[in-house]
Amino acid sequence: MEQKKKPIGFNIIKSDPTAGHGGFGTGVLSLDNVSPVIIDVDAGEAFVDVGAMHARSAVEKGIKFTPNRDEVPNGKPYWLVWVTIDRNEEGPYYAGVTACEMTVDREARRGYKLLPDHVNKLDKSLKRRIIVDHMDEKSKRVLASFLQKHDIGMWNRSSAELKAGLGE
Repeated sequence: MEQKKKPIGFNIIKSDPTAGHGGFGTGVLSLDNVSPVIIDVDAGEAFVDVGAMHARSAVEKGIKFTPNRDEVPNGKPYWLVWVTIDRNEEGPYYAGVTACEMTVDREARRGYKLLPDHVNKLDKSLKRRIIVDHMDEKSKRVLASFLQKHDIGMWNRSSAELKAGLGE
């Protein structure tokens, strides 16, 4: 029996990439503290799905995505929210929160998303930006509730910009 080679995944640099030396990894943003939160708009539910880091979340599996919204007229709406956690002198907090639109028609196995937007929003979350103003009000409430239930202390230490952006 022939063993299949493992595909090479991408390398996530842990902890401080410059600890001990100033060579490889200097200035690299770490993905350690980023979590993809998926919001099911219709169900009003939010959950973490780490598979979304590689576009392999439960929502995305088995779906052929297109950048043309018109090709998925019956798509169910979702938000993919990149949540970056940082730490200040008071403790950890939600530092970067950016939302990306996505629709999925499971029956037709088609979906709509703009991959460049997903990548750019991940980058902006890593850079501690808050971009949630384009979300619908119901989804903002779902996300605010999810973040509070996950860790109320982190929520309390988060920026006024995040709280205002989510209607709190």
